[in-house]
This record gives sequence, structure tokens and C-alpha cells, in this order.
Amino acid sequence: MVHALRASSPIAFPGILDNDQRKHGTLFFGMPVLGGYEVIPSLAGPGVGFVSLVTGSTRAREETGRGIEAAGGQLVNFIHPSVDTYMVTLGRGIYIQQGVHLGAQVDIGDNSSIHIGAVVNHECRLGRSVFVAPAACIAGCCEIGDGVFVGANATVLPRLKIGNWVTIGAGAVVTTNVPDYAVVVGSPARIVKFNKP
Repeated sequence: MVHALRASSPIAFPGILDNDQRKHGTLFFGMPVLGGYEVIPSLAGPGVGFVSLVTGSTRAREETGRGIEAAGGQLVNFIHPSVDTYMVTLGRGIYIQQGVHLGAQVDIGDNSSIHIGAVVNHECRLGRSVFVAPAACIAGCCEIGDGVFVGANATVLPRLKIGNWVTIGAGAVVTTNVPDYAVVVGSPARIVKFNKP
């Protein structure tokens, strides 16, 4: 699901985009569902941006971000005003909810999403299309690959490298580096399978 966001002042939200044709012409929390990717060219232009609110799947989030851009839409950041981004490097298309704490020299890749109460500590680097669930904690100096899903209340200990497209289960405590495509759960976290594309 994608918000069409007008970046000029005042900010206006003309509606929601969803590729499910059954939802077209309906309301979602009082906002009209305008259509899917096919309406992006008619909406795109100066002062108009798009924000992906896809959160359940990092693969779906990546596909949505790429789909918006391919249709001519410009991804913009949607960050709650309570979030301090001083000394933080932000990509495009980032969605950050309230109560998120970002440490100094954090670098967040394009199309990533960080949810309520999460902590990303100093000198961490998050790749593209990363999802950090509520109350998760990524300790300092970690490198998080593209498409990583960090579950609710999960903890990644300092100075670890998490590979691309890793899934970290809710409540997991990651104590060692994790290879690409691994699914890890538990405390300490252990690999239970691989989700290769």
C-alpha cells in the first residue's frame, strides 16, 4: 500500500494506492483508494512524492518501491516529527514511526521502514528495503544487509554483520554474524532455515 504524498506546504494526502482492483474506489481510513501503479503517471510531478507503507514483507516492500519508481513516481521520506535525524544519513522512500531512536552516524538505505519504539544505535548501516519492527534494538556498529526483516523486540548485539534478505524472528537475540537468506530465531538466535529466492 502506498500513500501519494504532496511535498509542498501544507502537505496534502490525496489518497492511497493499492494494486488490488477490488479496493479501487473504496475508502481506507477515510481516504480514497485511487488505483494502483497505473495512476502514478497522472499523479507524479513537481511537489508530489510517494511513500510505501508496506511492512509485512521486505520483498513486497522492495517490489513496491521499484514499482513506484518504474511508473515515474518519486519516493520521499515520511518521518514522524518526534524522530531526531541529526547526524543520520537517510536514503529515499524511508518510513519511520514515532518513538524511534537513531544514534549518531546511522545510515539508512532507500525504501526502509522503522517502526514505533525501535532503536538503531550509533554507526549502524541499514541496506535497502530493510524493515525494523516495533521495539527492536540494533546495537552500535552493525551492518544490516538489503531486505532484512528484524522482528518485534529482537536484539542485534554490537559490531555484527547481518547478510542480505535475512529474517530475524520476534524476540530473537542475535549474538553472531548471520549469512544471506538465513532465518534466525531464539536467544541466542540460531539458524532454522534459509529463504533463498
